[in-house]
Formats: sequence, C-alpha cells, structure tokens
Amino acid sequence: MMRLKKWAVAGALGAGVVMLWGEAAWAQATEISAEDVQANLDNVFVLVAAVLVIFMQAGFALVEAGLTRAKSVANIMMKNLMDFCAGALAFFAVGYAIAFGSDVSGVVGSSGWFLGDGAFQYGTLTVPVTFIFQVAFAATAATIVSGAMAERTKFRSYFFYSIVISGLIYPIVVHWNWGGGWLSTLSTPFHDFAGSTMVHMTGGVAALMGAMVLGPRLGKYGSDGRPRAIPAHNIPYAVLGTFILLVGWYGFNPGSELAADGAIGGIAVTTTLAAAAGAIAAMIAIWMKSGKPDVAMAANGMLAGLVGITAGTAAVSSIGAIVIGAAAGFIVVAAVLFFDRIRIDDPVGAISVHGVCGAFGTICVGLFATEDSDFWKAGLFYGGGTDQLVSQVIGVAAVGVFVAVTAGLLFLAIKSTVGLRVSQEEELAGLDVFEHGAPGYGPDVTPVLAPTPITDSRATATVPTGASS
Repeated sequence: MMRLKKWAVAGALGAGVVMLWGEAAWAQATEISAEDVQANLDNVFVLVAAVLVIFMQAGFALVEAGLTRAKSVANIMMKNLMDFCAGALAFFAVGYAIAFGSDVSGVVGSSGWFLGDGAFQYGTLTVPVTFIFQVAFAATAATIVSGAMAERTKFRSYFFYSIVISGLIYPIVVHWNWGGGWLSTLSTPFHDFAGSTMVHMTGGVAALMGAMVLGPRLGKYGSDGRPRAIPAHNIPYAVLGTFILLVGWYGFNPGSELAADGAIGGIAVTTTLAAAAGAIAAMIAIWMKSGKPDVAMAANGMLAGLVGITAGTAAVSSIGAIVIGAAAGFIVVAAVLFFDRIRIDDPVGAISVHGVCGAFGTICVGLFATEDSDFWKAGLFYGGGTDQLVSQVIGVAAVGVFVAVTAGLLFLAIKSTVGLRVSQEEELAGLDVFEHGAPGYGPDVTPVLAPTPITDSRATATVPTGASS
C-alpha cells in the first residue's frame, strides 16, 4: 500500500513537472508564433497589394485604348504589355539595386544587382515580396507615357524607352526618397507616401517630353492652330479601365503601408473619398465649360483625385482628402485644355492627370497633413508652419527637372538614331497592321453555313454540318 502511495505521489509530481514545462514551452511557442503570424500576414498583404497594382496595367491599357482610335488599339495593348515585361526584367537586373541598394552620395544605390547579395528588404517583408511590390510601381511609371505618345510612335523605339525608364530614370528618382537618398535626409524629410511624385509625376513629366519631341497627331490642329477633336473610339473601355485602376489603387495606397496593420483602413478611406470627389469636380468643371457632362473627363477626374491623394493618403483627414480630390478634378480639366491650347497633343490626358496632379498632390502634404509623425510634419493649414511645404516643393522641383532632362535627352537620342515617329502613311492607316501585322479588331471570317432549304412543308430541316443540335 505504501509503495502504491509513493508511486502515486511520484506520478503526480512528474505530471506537474510535465505540465509546467509544457505551459512554459507553449507560452514561448505562442510568442514566437505570434511574430511569425504577423510577418506572414505582412507578406501576404503586400503581395496581394502588388498583384492589384500589376492589375492596373489592364486598367491603363483599357483607358488608353478607349480614348484613342480603333485603328491603333492593338498597338496600345502591346505597349502596355511590354511596359510590364521589359520593365520587370530591367528592374530585376539593375533598377532595384539603383533604387534601394547601398547609398552612394545620396543619389544612387549600388548593391543587390539581380536580387543578389545586399538586395534590400523592408521590415518583416522578404526580398522577393519587397521586389514584386516595387516592380509593380516601376511598371506603372513606365506605362503612363504610353497614352501621351499614342497613335504615332514606333513600337521598337517605345520598347527601348520602357527599358531605360524602368532600369535607370525611375530607380534614381526612387532612391532619392524611398531608397534613403538626399530627399529623405533633408532637415524636414520630403514625404511621398505612395508615389504622387515618385511614380506619377515621373511618368507624367516623361510623357510631356515624349509628346513634345514627337509632335501632335496628323490633323489634330488646324491651319489656324486651333485644336480639333479626335473622338475616342470606345468610352466603355475607358470607364471600365478607370474602375480597374480604382480597384488597383487599393493595392497602391494601403499596400504602401508595407504591413498589415491598423492604418490601412484609414488609407483606403482617404483614397476612396479623393477619387469620388475628383470625378464629381471634373464632371462639374467640364459641364460648366462645354455644356455637357463629358464621360471621359469625369473618368480622368477620378484618376486625378487618386493621383492627388497618393502622396498624403496616410497624413491627411477625410475632409482633407475630399478637398484634395476635388481640387485635382478641377485642375485636370484646366490642364487638359491648357496643353491643347499650346499644341501639346496628349490623347488621353496623361500629362495632366499624372504630371500636374502628381505635383499638386505632393505639395498638398505640406498643407493638409494633420499632425506631426515619424515620417512627416503637420501642414501649414494645421499649424505646422512651412517646413514640410518647403521640402515638398524642393522634391517636386528636383524630380521634375531631373526627369525632364533625362527623358528629353532619351527621346531626342532615339529620334536621331532609330527614329521615334512612324511614317505619315502608317499613322493615317493605323499602327496595328504596319507595326504588328494584324488589326486589333479583325473581321469575322468564320464561314456561315446556310441551312438546308425546305422543299416540302412536311419535310424537316436538317442541322447544318458543324452546328450543334
């Protein structure tokens, strides 16, 4: 009996030790697991956001194709396809290292070529996820130019441009701010949360230089210099593309938080409000100007609101987002009309939407940021003084000048070597057949089989060969 009691006591003590050890081990495992879970959530969230941004390529393609003529629709689609493909390879090889590699004099990065040794990763994100998110942005900057140069650009020349902007021009701009370069080390650091300047104004300024070097489309301006309307061929494409871009922007802006945390909901709200306000403001502005609520201009107003809010989406209030979006909607209408008057032919309004409204939205951070944080100071309208505003103006001016010079020289070099513009014959006929060998909208050449004629009222018609019964 005593032996049984001893065994019982020993068993109880052993069980207690096991339970205590198990609880301690479980607590430690739970703590580690929570960190792992958060890291996995961050990576999954940012990867999904990257996919949404990549899907924006489809939106850009539809907007640009819809707002131009049917005879060059395949060319538009091809350029948007190759923007991503060429841009991804160029950014993988050299662009990512220039943008995020070890800093050299605040200007360029110099490590992590081909995602090798020294490749940058952010916080809990892995190198592959960080790269995929950033390459999506590089492709966006490149594809903005496509619409402004539509219907008159040689494909091979555009393909070469796409490689250079994704592999060199855009990465240098990115390094200045997001890569730890000189704009991020100002006494009050320049702030562009998701790319109003880094992505959109870069693309918009490059688009301006491309359109200037190319010249306008044939027939766009009369002998008196007055612009002539060249109607869009498919407004439903343009509106569908705009909605796809809106959806993609929920990857663009909330994804730029680079973590699955509590801030992403507020960022999505300011994104939504600015987009809606931009569309309504542009509709009102063109309605007052022309007497009609133009569909394409309203769509561009939504995009203008999205571009405008992108820099300050995490820093401004909901009311601030509405004001910024509405102002961008009015500005885009004025900018489109202005560029038309000075004979810069931009078939889709890319310069106005991305260039002008990108600069405007970036400057707005210095006006509408509600309070100081680790990444920005309160704006002028919220008692923060002019420190942030001055930094924003410096960043906009520096990026604008740099991209104008480099992109301008690039397009001039292409023009003087392989040529930039198609022949007059090709432009009049459309680029699809001459550049790509087939029209974007081919005729229906499927043979139609006639039914067997009925020769008697009592006869039953037979099903034609090849048809389903």
